[in-house]
Amino acid sequence: MARNISFAMTTGQFRQQTKFVTRRNGWKFLKCGDVLNGCVKCMGLKPGEKIERLGRIVVVDVRPEPLQCLIDWPIYGRTEAILEGFPEMYGHEFAAMFIKHMGGDLDTERTRIQFEYLEE
Repeated sequence: MARNISFAMTTGQFRQQTKFVTRRNGWKFLKCGDVLNGCVKCMGLKPGEKIERLGRIVVVDVRPEPLQCLIDWPIYGRTEAILEGFPEMYGHEFAAMFIKHMGGDLDTERTRIQFEYLEE
């Protein structure tokens, strides 16, 4: 059974398949080839709420990486913001948004997960 992964903040990007990278706190156990169920929300469901699945994805690259990389290498940061589903942002803007919502700082190691969409 595939593990669920939430895309609560990027549901639109997932549905439009404009998101190809996600960063997570934890998730260090993932490896290339793992299949995941993208969901709107996986945790904190109220009684009676059900998981809404968005689609299946397969991990094609996974590695630890601090957000500082998005700032130190501006072209890389811009490219990563686009892959994260935020084409209007630059790396430093994406890093600031990520920290605001997920905590930590620029040097905190995150798990960068690159994926492809699987056809249903």
